[in-house]
Amino acid sequence: MTVRAGGETAWVKSERQLERERRRRRAGVRSGSLAAASTAVCVAVVLAVVVTSPGWPRVHETFFNWGEFTDAFPDVLRGFWLNVRIFLIAEPVILVLGMLVALARGLRNPLFFPLRALAVAYTDVFRGIPTILLVYLVGFGLPALRLQGLPDSPAVLGGFALVLSYGAYVAEVFRAGIDSIHPSQRAAARSLGLSKTQSLRFVVLPQAVRRVVPPLLNDFASLQKDTALVAVLGPLEALRQAQIHSATNFNYTPYLATAVLFIALTVPMARFTDHLAVRAERRRAPGGGT
Repeated sequence: MTVRAGGETAWVKSERQLERERRRRRAGVRSGSLAAASTAVCVAVVLAVVVTSPGWPRVHETFFNWGEFTDAFPDVLRGFWLNVRIFLIAEPVILVLGMLVALARGLRNPLFFPLRALAVAYTDVFRGIPTILLVYLVGFGLPALRLQGLPDSPAVLGGFALVLSYGAYVAEVFRAGIDSIHPSQRAAARSLGLSKTQSLRFVVLPQAVRRVVPPLLNDFASLQKDTALVAVLGPLEALRQAQIHSATNFNYTPYLATAVLFIALTVPMARFTDHLAVRAERRRAPGGGT
C-alpha cells in the first residue's frame, strides 16, 4: 500500500501482508522447534544404545581415550599440514589438467584425432583404477624406473598419483559442463563474428565453469580426504602419524584425532558447496535473475 507523507511516497505493508508474515514466522519457529526436538530425541536414543551396550567400556578406552587424544594430537596436526599442502598444490594442477583433457575430447578436426583418443584413453584408464592402487603404482613404480630427474619424495609421488586420478574425474565434469551449453550460444557467438576458439573462450567456457563449480567442490572435498592415501608410501602425514601412535600404545584414539581434523576441513567445504548449488538453482529458476 502506498501513502503520501510530507509530499513523499512511501511503501507501507497492508494488514493482510503483516498477518501473512506473522504466520510465516510462527510456522518457521514451530518447524524449527519440532526439528530440534526430534533431533535431540534421535541423538539421545543413539547415545543410550551405544553407552549401554556391553562392549562400551572397552570401546571407550580404545577409541575415546582423552589422554591418548591429547598426546597424539600435536603430531597428527603437524602431519595434517602435509595433507593440506598436498591438497593445495594438487588442486590447481588438477583443474588445469582436467580442463585441457576436456578441451582435447571436444576436438572434432580429424587432424587432432590422436590427441582426442589419448584424452579418452586417459579418462577411461585413470577413472577405472582405484585411487589407492594408483598411489601404489606411482609411488613404487616410478622410482623403480631409475630415470634421471624423477622425484623420489613419497609426498610428491603420492600427490602426482592423486592428480592423475582426480584429473580424469574433473575432466569429465568440465566436459559435461561444456556439453550442457546450448548450441545456440555458439551459433549466436559465431553470428557476431567470433571464431570457434573465441566462442569457446568468451561464451561457452565462462558459462560451463559457472555451472560445474558445485560438483567440482564435491570432488575437491573428496580429494582432501584422499590425501590420507599417501600414507601407504610412508610420508609423515596425519594418518601415518596416527598409525605410529596407535602401534606404539595399542590404542585407536589417534585415528579419532585424524578424523576430527579432516571433518573440520571438509564439512565447511561441503556446506559451501550446498550454498553454491542452491544459489545456482535460484538463478536458473524463472525470475531468479542472471
